[in-house]
Amino acid sequence: MSIQPRSARLLYSAIACCLGLTSTALIEAPALANTAGILNPAPFDTTDGQQIYEHVCRGCHMQDAGGAVGAGHYPALAKNSALASRQYMALTILMGRRNMPAFGASHAIGFGGPPAVLSEAQIAAVINYVRSHFGNHYKDQISAAEVKALDQSAH
Repeated sequence: MSIQPRSARLLYSAIACCLGLTSTALIEAPALANTAGILNPAPFDTTDGQQIYEHVCRGCHMQDAGGAVGAGHYPALAKNSALASRQYMALTILMGRRNMPAFGASHAIGFGGPPAVLSEAQIAAVINYVRSHFGNHYKDQISAAEVKALDQSAH
């Protein structure tokens, strides 16, 4: 059986999603090798929601937050009514959900190495970014203190 060019591209895209990388990141892998992200748990020292999304989230949820289906299901974040609850997003990022790994310090599990962890401030920043971009227009914001309180109540 031979794989057709379109099928091969879909297969490679699915593999890239599983690894938490976009096809662009695969091409630019040497340049991104030292940056923090889902595969590199090195401390990521920004609280810029867009940068966190681009380094950690877009590999699975895609550049346009449209989600993906392949080796797994990565839900669209664009125009997503579930994001009306900032607490739902915080708990999902802290503790993980279905195929999504946990990024909270007390919940993250490293697969073959230290886990990728985001601080409460970073989680709040990426939530506020996603909820106000990609066709989402939620104006209420979550704070790092609220993320921390949710994390403590989840124990």
